[in-house]
Amino acid sequence: MRFLFVHGTGVRRERHDRLFAQVRERLTARFPGAAVDSCYWGDRFGATLGAGGRSVPGLRPGPQGAPDPVDAETAEWALLLADPLCELRVLAEAGWAGPGEDTGYDGDAGHGDAFAMPGVRAAGAGVLALLEGLPPAPPPTGDELGALLHGTGLAAGFAAALDAVAGSAEAARAAARAGDEPQARELATALARAVTAAALAAASDEADCTGAERDRLAELLTTRLGGDGRVPGARVAAVLGRLALRLTTQPLLDARRGSLTVGATPALGDILRYQSRGHELREFLHARITADPGPTVLIGHSLGGIALVDLLTLAAARGEAVPGAGLLVTVGSQAPFLYELGALTALEPGAKLPYGFPRWLNVYDRHDVLSYLAEPVFPGDARVSDHEVRSRQPFPACHSAYWKQDSLYERIEQAVTEAEIG
Repeated sequence: MRFLFVHGTGVRRERHDRLFAQVRERLTARFPGAAVDSCYWGDRFGATLGAGGRSVPGLRPGPQGAPDPVDAETAEWALLLADPLCELRVLAEAGWAGPGEDTGYDGDAGHGDAFAMPGVRAAGAGVLALLEGLPPAPPPTGDELGALLHGTGLAAGFAAALDAVAGSAEAARAAARAGDEPQARELATALARAVTAAALAAASDEADCTGAERDRLAELLTTRLGGDGRVPGARVAAVLGRLALRLTTQPLLDARRGSLTVGATPALGDILRYQSRGHELREFLHARITADPGPTVLIGHSLGGIALVDLLTLAAARGEAVPGAGLLVTVGSQAPFLYELGALTALEPGAKLPYGFPRWLNVYDRHDVLSYLAEPVFPGDARVSDHEVRSRQPFPACHSAYWKQDSLYERIEQAVTEAEIG
């Protein structure tokens, strides 16, 4: 009897050797007389950047200098989409400084302006009242704001965005601190941007909104609140402008896209390459399996499991079952999911595994988002069984944690006995 280990996506020689050493040690301990071989394919059939990554923007660093204004604006809106109230929070906590005042904030919304006359409503309160009075459902025609909301897919979430911002503690505190007209105009800008961001965040990828439409929406709302929507408030911009560039992911991606792409190429590239040129790997696997005529237990991890399922299915469908393939073990494999999607090379969705396909043990870990169940998608097929492994590791560590789990090898031993291989 022989075991043949087929590694998964992104694995190259050094990583393969470490994984296979674990597998070989555990299998030889349970099956002393068995041969344990590996089918290393990473260097020969794995993905590489054939043109050295010339297709990747940012692989070669550009000129250093001041931040691009567009990048800065994009970063600010990324921060707003993550937290629509962030600019209001700055105004609520920092406020505006009057002559001789400290800019610190003691948290009491009733003491926003130390010099305010008793009983006189702060200018910011009037802005907040205007926000609360905006119609939650502007008409789609005859009103630019309404037409813009409906045209961008933001109308459905606009009322909730208004309520969330107008009813927030941040808005109330910022309004209490806006004591004069310039401060009220800046508050209007922050409120309008908060509502716009909340509506965009609620719509998520259902929104069909350009940067120009987003800016116009914020400008229209600012104008209705008595402000000037042409530029963000100076107080907020001073605090959040640089912070946005530091905290949001886009500037980091812009700076590191090249190195990130190169680093991700083995893992993602192997999958894409297999989808287009999988026959090369399958032919290689077929040759390795049939090189030894004895019964073979095939163990495929991740993409290795996909390739084995494809190979065995295609061969069985031709009436040419792969000689010696007595048991298939897939570990952390996406083959069942690709079958459901119609992306598995050898099987259409709903098709049954062909006669001549061997017993199939599919091992998964519920915390491994790259592992899937086989039994439910091949109901009634006695050849197919699932086995859960609990590594207690989060993803992605759990995707490689199978190989030190005793329960994996115990279940393989049971499957070998059931298949009467020996």
